[in-house]
Amino acid sequence: MITVEELSKRYGAYAAVDRVSFRAEPGSVTGFLGPNGAGKSTTMRMMAGLTPPSAGHSTILGVPYEQLPNPGRHVGVLLDASAQHAGRTGREVLRLGATVMGLPRTRVDEMLEVVGLSGTEGERRVGNYSLGMRQRLGIAHALMGDPQVLILDEPANGLDPAGIHWMRGLLKSFAERGGTVLLSSHLLHEIEVVADHLVVIGRGKIVADGSKAELLTAVGTLVRGLDAGALALSLDDAGHPYTTAHDGGYLVEATGEQVGIAAAKAGVVVTELRAADGAGLEDMFLQLTSDDAREKVSA
Repeated sequence: MITVEELSKRYGAYAAVDRVSFRAEPGSVTGFLGPNGAGKSTTMRMMAGLTPPSAGHSTILGVPYEQLPNPGRHVGVLLDASAQHAGRTGREVLRLGATVMGLPRTRVDEMLEVVGLSGTEGERRVGNYSLGMRQRLGIAHALMGDPQVLILDEPANGLDPAGIHWMRGLLKSFAERGGTVLLSSHLLHEIEVVADHLVVIGRGKIVADGSKAELLTAVGTLVRGLDAGALALSLDDAGHPYTTAHDGGYLVEATGEQVGIAAAKAGVVVTELRAADGAGLEDMFLQLTSDDAREKVSA
């Protein structure tokens, strides 16, 4: 289990992370989402003991990371696949990790096999690896100590579709065995497929925290019409709050029946009317983080 309580990080007057609190439970994959610069990586670095917090604290398996005995045997961390030593071979990187954790060298071969870097690829220098291969090596290192918790920041970067499919199965299997996974990614579809729980951060603060089903269902109703302006007026007249969806139409805080009645009274032709949870994670993400977006999304 991971517990984060009132965690903050300030750089002078700037609050990179502002009183963040959430939990990642055993047996589940928690997706950690937010725009660039929202505070995801800083939060994960504080959890892993790499960045000292300005206030608050986090625990992993009930204690702060730095108090874990031989932490690699309890927590697998991948925060930057490009930080690996470019002059060493993949096998050497894992062998060093095995030595530090007190693991037998046979574990190195096992992990290279698990992540698809066995044979000659394990003997190549990391500097000659593609980004996807470095990600696989980083995942192998995170899994090396057979941990109970995984903290992964953008682990799908550089992976091809087959690699993403492989990683999805690996994380689901890890959680099904009782493990705790905290996964940050900008690939929203992959988060939607693999995550059980979602935590969304914007401008250093948590803007949503709940199960995937709860958050997606809470979006409301998605409606589109031939005359978008007239449709918006019909919603205004009926008193139904709404926001503009990223690809047109409106996300309305009302039932489908209420929206349909409002449009019918105004004589607006509706071309699409459905529960907005079907609109997926992207619409929810854009709504929750619109104040933090670098690019403003229009219909």
